[in-house]
Order: sequence, then structure tokens, then C-alpha cells
Amino acid sequence: MTTILPRKGVVIVGLGWTGSILALELARQGLDVVAIERGPWRDTATDFNIGTAADELRYSARQETLVKPAQETLTMRNTPAQTALPIRSWGSFLPGSGVGGSGMHWNGQTWRFLPNDFVINSHLTARYGAAALPQGHQIQDWGVTYDELEPHYDAFEYLCGISGVAGNLRGKIQEEGNPFEGARQRGYPTPPLKQGYAQDLFAKAAREHGLHPFPRPSANLSTAYTNTYGCSLAPCTYCGFCERFGCANYAKSSPQTCVLPALMREKTFEARTECEVTKVNLSADGKHATGVTYVDKDGVEFEQPGDLVLLCAYALFNVRLMLLSGIGKPYDRDRNEGVVGRNYAYQSSSGSTAFFESARFNPFAASGSLGVTADDYNGDNFDHGGLGFVGGASITSAHTNGRPISYRPVPPGTPTWGAAWKRATADTYQKVTTVNAAGSVMSYRDCYLDLDPTYKDPLGRPLLRMTFDFQDNERKMARWMAEHCVDIAKTMGAKQTVLNTITEPWSVVPYQTTHNTGGAVMGSDPKTSALNKYLQSWDVSNVFVMGASAFPQNAGYNPTGTVGALTYWALNAIKTTYLKNPGPLVTV
Repeated sequence: MTTILPRKGVVIVGLGWTGSILALELARQGLDVVAIERGPWRDTATDFNIGTAADELRYSARQETLVKPAQETLTMRNTPAQTALPIRSWGSFLPGSGVGGSGMHWNGQTWRFLPNDFVINSHLTARYGAAALPQGHQIQDWGVTYDELEPHYDAFEYLCGISGVAGNLRGKIQEEGNPFEGARQRGYPTPPLKQGYAQDLFAKAAREHGLHPFPRPSANLSTAYTNTYGCSLAPCTYCGFCERFGCANYAKSSPQTCVLPALMREKTFEARTECEVTKVNLSADGKHATGVTYVDKDGVEFEQPGDLVLLCAYALFNVRLMLLSGIGKPYDRDRNEGVVGRNYAYQSSSGSTAFFESARFNPFAASGSLGVTADDYNGDNFDHGGLGFVGGASITSAHTNGRPISYRPVPPGTPTWGAAWKRATADTYQKVTTVNAAGSVMSYRDCYLDLDPTYKDPLGRPLLRMTFDFQDNERKMARWMAEHCVDIAKTMGAKQTVLNTITEPWSVVPYQTTHNTGGAVMGSDPKTSALNKYLQSWDVSNVFVMGASAFPQNAGYNPTGTVGALTYWALNAIKTTYLKNPGPLVTV
């Protein structure tokens, strides 16, 4: 039997970055807001105490803060001709669970995409011709421009207190920053982090190669900061426990540090944790959401009616919930029709591991987004003519950690266990660094998400099926980037380098990035997008879908900064236009 609850003005699915921002802003509008979160409540003081937070076995190896595959997983395959099998242990990417979501255990890289990234299809076609784009691609413009998003990038950066240095301040290039970034109206709220020895070597070598290195923007704060919601953060202690961990020092921007202290004071807000939304309920004609159905931890089912439904779960889970609920037409790869599940993308990784003879890099003195980057080969910042690929990557020297379990670099040929491995581990620990390229991934007809015909979750619902592999365009790009990384590493003084690039089909086993994008993409055409430019469903107008699921393809940056900017962009449309006339599509 389903218990029907009193109606709410706003129902939010998921309480991570996007859900917490929207909940606070809409509660301050006087709306009754309920956020329904599948995982447990997580608070810095009680869940990430300084004495227990840096537990690598608990949080990294045993993945305590991630979604449990027994509760929800997905199946994967590389091509449509294969049979997909369930992911039984997270490896390639790490979806978070509980309040804060993946925004709690992230590293903290906070980028703005390049202006050309938002009009990529138009830009590349105009510069190189349509024939230069990869075979089978579905690259498309976003329907929104960098200039439209710039104030909202600014809002997210000042919410988080991002540490960095401007490269383009109101159209004037700044010497210490990224000269390729889009113009910003003001600088970062806090100065950049202090860099390490490897980053100093990289900066010098990059300049010798004619590149333009700059400090990587960071949500690991360089100084104390009080944000726009009155929440206070502390300076980073460079402990190296960022990714996969909550920050016990209040130094990493997260929903716990930046939003929840203010949100929990709002009288019209309610959070329900350990409750899983099973579907969005629709009217008889399928054009209006009437609320959601969810089950609590005891398996009791509830119906929560609501006027406005905001999907703020992890990107993959947003797409699955839309498919399960019948919101939008599912993507059909064979017919190349439909939109929900279309244009799934990821991120490419390549680069060089560099071994030195007598360096002391102190990799343990690190933070998640400490690093120096060069963007000369990102996006379309360089001439792709004759290279055989489009897209690019940011090239970075960084140490995110030197943790005892996972950080064990050894030279090629070292045995994988035993006395020789132990000696190599001890000898190499201080003498190795990396020069890495985090690259774009374009969208393709054969890379998509749909519901698996065989496997189901404990509630009897089909699992999400992922069909994905790196295409020739990304393989060529990754190899080209890796070769440049090797050259830079040699200029830094490395005595031995290892080229790391994409040589095998994509695998779920080794960690790569938690940067899954697409599946519910935004755009200007309902035939190729599930959402309009304000992240509003074309088909169910009182449903908005947040997060990286809206990206039509992925750029050469981590997605969180753009997820934050799109959240504030959609929020502005909801507050200024939608709430004044609920129901119609927002068009201005």
C-alpha cells in the first residue's frame, strides 16, 4: 500500500551540489521544498572527524561513501553487438551516495569550459569543414553560450571560494593566469595554492616549449573564506586526502561546507534520507509531473505530490530515472531517433610517468586540485588541420596524494610483489611524478545509455545499460597529447619516461575519471536534445534535470564548474520566468 503525503511546492531528487543549491535558493523564495536522498545524511563534524577521515582502507579501498552496487549498478559493453554485463565493483568511475553526493568526495578541480566548447559543432565546421569531424559523430552545440553562463560561473566560484588566478579579466590577458580562458568579470575569490617542486619544474619546462602554464583552479582553498551564503571554510593543510574522502578540515568546497549549514536553517526545507525515488509520476497525458514515488529503507512506499520536480541525482541516475518514468523519447541507436540516453560521453586520460634520479617530490604534501596546467592544446586553442582529430586536453603536473595503499609507483619491469617490488617502491616514492593530459570526448551514435533487457535491481526495475568505447578520434588525440607530455617530462629532467595512452577498449576496472556526461542533453532542437537551454524537459515542462547529464559532449576539463554554472543558470530561469507562469516552456 502506498502512503500519499501532503503536496510540496518543490520535490528534489538527490541532495548533492545541484540539489542543495536549488533547495536553498527556492526555500528562500518561500516555497515548501523537500529533497529525497537515497543515501545517508553526512556531516563534516560527525562523519569526517579529523581522527578518522584519513582512513584510506575505509574510504578509498572499501568505498564507503559510494553507491553500493547491490543497491544500484549498471551494465556495460563497448559496442552494440556485445552483451552487457553488470558492474559489480566501481573502478573506472566512482558515483557517490548520501548527502553531498560525488561533490563530497571529489578532488576539487573547478574549471570553466572554453567559449568555443559551447558552440563546438558550429565552430569546428566553420573552421575546418564538416568533413573534418569524426565519422559517426553526434557533436552538437549546447544551445547556450559562454557569455550567457559567465555570471553563473562567477556565482558558483564565489559560492565555493575557488582558489586561482584570472587569465582574462574583462578582455585583458593577465600574465599569471590562463590566457585561453573566456573573459571573466572579476578574479577568483581566493589566491592560488602553493605549488610543489614538480610543478615548478613543469612550469619552467612548459615555458621552454612555448606553452603558458598557470595554477590550476582549486576548490581546496588557499586561505580562510566566508562564502555568499555565510558559510566559512578554512585553508587547505595539503594532507592529500581529497578524492574519495570528505574533508575534515573544512578546506574543500562541498555541499557540506558551502550550502548545507545555510540550508538547514530554512524552515520550509525538509530532507528525507535513505529514501530511493523509484519513478517520477506523470499525468494521464504524460505532459505533467504530479510528484514522485519513493521507498524508504524499510521498503515502505510513499507518493510525494509536488508542483515542480527537479532531478538532481548523479548524471547516470538522472537518465535512468527519466527512462523508467517515461520522460522523453528513449534513444534508439538503430533508427538514430529519440533523445533520452543519447550522446553519452566520458573523459580521456593520457600522459607520461616521469622517473628522476635524485629528486624529492614529497607527493604526500598535496591536495586534490594542486597543480600547474597549460591549456595551449585544449579545445580548439591550436590548429587541428592535418592532425586527424578534433578536441584537446589540458596538460598538467599535479600531485593529488602520496597515500600508502594506492600510491606505489615503480619503474617498468619491476615485479608486482615480493622483495624487489618493496625495494623499488621505497626507492621510487620520492622520485616520480607525472605530466598528464585530461582530454575531451566527443559524442557518437554508438555511445549511449538505455535500459538493460536482462538485469534488474532489487526493486525489479531494469538496470541502466552503458554502451561506450573510445573512438579513433579520441585515441589519436590521446596519443598526440601523451607524446607532448613525454617531451615536457624530459625537459623537466626525467631520466626515464613512460608514455601512457589509450591502447585497449575502455574498461570498467581501472579508475580513470568520475566524469560521466550526457544522456539527457540540452539544446535548441527537441529532436536532438532531451532538455531546452534552461535544462527543462521538452516533454514534461515542470521537470528540470540538473548536472552533467545535460552536456552534449565532454570538453577537456573536469565538469563540476560547468555543472555549477548550469545550476545557477537554470535557477535564474526558474525564479524569474517559470514560477511566474508555471507550465509553459521557458523561452527567454
